[in-house]
Amino acid sequence: MEVAVWDTFVTRKNGNIMHFDIIVPSPTKDSEIIYQYGLNYLKEKGEENRPLTSKECTFCHNEKVKPAWEQNLKTKGYYIVELENCK
Repeated sequence: MEVAVWDTFVTRKNGNIMHFDIIVPSPTKDSEIIYQYGLNYLKEKGEENRPLTSKECTFCHNEKVKPAWEQNLKTKGYYIVELENCK
């Protein structure tokens, strides 16, 4: 399966920049759906009400799915790769 990687940078409430990737099946092209996945993740992290638009989240590239991502892709429709300041 091929997936699309959406590169995302969001300013946390404390001013630090969170950097994470939203991974979705490559046929998923609707940016509003992808932004909603990001907003769900931000809420889980206690960072609700942060802006998430094309300014913060953009398509980066396609790649082959990694085994660690597959279960979440099947159950949630997306996977989040935490890169910087996400903990």
